[in-house]
Amino acid sequence: MMNFMLFVMILAVVQSEEKNGSCKDMLQGYLTGQLSSALGAYQVEALKREFKSFTDVIEKSMKAFEKNVETKLRNAQSTSNGSAVYTRWGKKSCPKSAELVLSGYVGGSRYSHPGAAVDPLCLPRNPEWGNYRDGTDGGKAYIYGAEYQTNGLFGKWHSVYEHDVPCAVCLVRSRSVVKMFPGRKTCDNGWKLEYHGYLMAGHHNHIAGTTYTCVDSDPETLHGGHTDNRGYLFYMVEARCGSLKCPPYVEGREFVCAVCSLEK
Repeated sequence: MMNFMLFVMILAVVQSEEKNGSCKDMLQGYLTGQLSSALGAYQVEALKREFKSFTDVIEKSMKAFEKNVETKLRNAQSTSNGSAVYTRWGKKSCPKSAELVLSGYVGGSRYSHPGAAVDPLCLPRNPEWGNYRDGTDGGKAYIYGAEYQTNGLFGKWHSVYEHDVPCAVCLVRSRSVVKMFPGRKTCDNGWKLEYHGYLMAGHHNHIAGTTYTCVDSDPETLHGGHTDNRGYLFYMVEARCGSLKCPPYVEGREFVCAVCSLEK
């Protein structure tokens, strides 16, 4: 009977951390009352010390278990909140709010090729290869580097003319959507600004198709890349009135853009 009561009391200690102190006092009192008549004072005190050491171990184990559960819950919550990835064109790094996945070079099809691919790519600095045969034979698609075509423009844009273009792939956590908004340099309520810049695309008179791309307002260049090799070319995008409503748009004015992530 005494062993059964001891088991019940210890089980109560394990199941209720909040009542650890009171449970220990009850059990210690029970032990003292039941054993003091059979054991000397020295044996009772020794037993109480051993019991305290035992319950301390249980408390530490319960705290470690609780901490482990809390950590797993936080990780599960972070995972359920999701994440999103975007490319920051014209920069080698990501904003402070994002994690850098890759810092690389912008590549794409040549401006003069009628069969060109439309989208630019952010190419890694450390490429890997599969099976290959070196040398061009004309029977394949091509990737070239990219250059700014910003001669005669304002501010820093003139100084990056014909320089090669960098890029960065960025990861934002607890975001479900990342979207580029043309004609804006701020984000609406509920959205967080990742970066803003200028809308760029290929020249309107070139054969190759391109896509509108938001290039960072503080453009960077690749070291040693100031040579007019052409390739995939970035020109500023201007508004043309007519079917485009003016106002609010203005004839010949350069478009800005903003890349925003949706906050949860």
